[in-house]
Amino acid sequence: MSEISGASVVIVGGGVTGLSAGWWLAQSGVDVLVIEKGIVGWEASGRNGGGCTHMQSPLFLEEQRLWPMMDELLGYPTEFMPHRIRIAATEEQLVLYSRGIATSRQHGYRYELLDGKQLRELVPLAGEDIAGAYYYHFGGHANPHRTVQAYAWAMQDHGGRLFQNCAVTGFRTEGGRVTGVKTERGVFGCDQLLIAAGPHTGRFSAMLGQEVPVAIARAEMIVTEPLPLMAHTGVDGNGLYGRQTLRGNLAYGGGPHEWLELPDADAPAKPSTPLMNHIGRRLLEMMPRAAQVRIIRSWAGIIENTPDGRPVIDRLSTFPNVVVATMSSVGFGLSPASGHAIRDLIVDGACGFADISSFRLGRFDKLEPDWRELQGWNALAMEEIA
Repeated sequence: MSEISGASVVIVGGGVTGLSAGWWLAQSGVDVLVIEKGIVGWEASGRNGGGCTHMQSPLFLEEQRLWPMMDELLGYPTEFMPHRIRIAATEEQLVLYSRGIATSRQHGYRYELLDGKQLRELVPLAGEDIAGAYYYHFGGHANPHRTVQAYAWAMQDHGGRLFQNCAVTGFRTEGGRVTGVKTERGVFGCDQLLIAAGPHTGRFSAMLGQEVPVAIARAEMIVTEPLPLMAHTGVDGNGLYGRQTLRGNLAYGGGPHEWLELPDADAPAKPSTPLMNHIGRRLLEMMPRAAQVRIIRSWAGIIENTPDGRPVIDRLSTFPNVVVATMSSVGFGLSPASGHAIRDLIVDGACGFADISSFRLGRFDKLEPDWRELQGWNALAMEEIA
């Protein structure tokens, strides 16, 4: 296999986490190359609700600091819109959401509980039969497709390189280090390696002797025909995530997940009619005044989930020049901060702005081999969902 000019840092995965890390590294003067098997953002990075409000994460403060500046920092539009409204359809949901704002309250972020009248002034599509709603004066949402492309362009503006439609097949190792990434086009040499390959992160890390445990699931979104823009377009709740786009479409997704085996082929997941109907029903419960609107398309992507639902950002103990990163299905909103953390880990040896010790891979050292079955995350055969 022929040797191709590599980079100081090679990143496997052109999703939002890998591209953000690439941008942070490139603007720090690091020679960086991102290798993507398809096109950037083709999986979950471009097929999600665009939310930027992750209060339970150690990266929350950096997420909130950076998002309002991202258009200026990147030099390209992300369509970021500030603030968030979360609608509780039941009293149980209202209690659950109240617990989730403890971190925001601790750090001085404002929020308020809205009654039905206040909610409908901001969200005219909301119904009268709700338990309540929280208005977060922080957080927000952005356009996933625009954001992924903005990261890619901004990285390239700083000298980073991007190879798309180039599948990784393995790694070259020497002296306890990874020295190259094997691909369909040849071998790309590297001094350091970042594996941020979404659902393939577990498979690639296993090749290097320390598997990142992940279960694979289909993530699905529905998109409606356009409606008049509401006063506030960043609305979720009732187990859904999403937003109203600038064109007026309602774009929403949410579980329950359908657990999958990692496909051998690189084709994206196909939408599922039963899941689409389930999302539509919950959207109708949250916004009954949108009952007449039609669903015009549905997306599906594949996401990865760690056993405890928390991200992994850490070096492999087997090859210390390799960093692995999976955000466990919440990568989009945290991407400005996760890219910063990965840059710090690669360049400085540790994250300098947050304690990410809970993201260490070693917490899974004693994980049961059948952990997926024990948690009920039983995969469907791919032929069952084709």
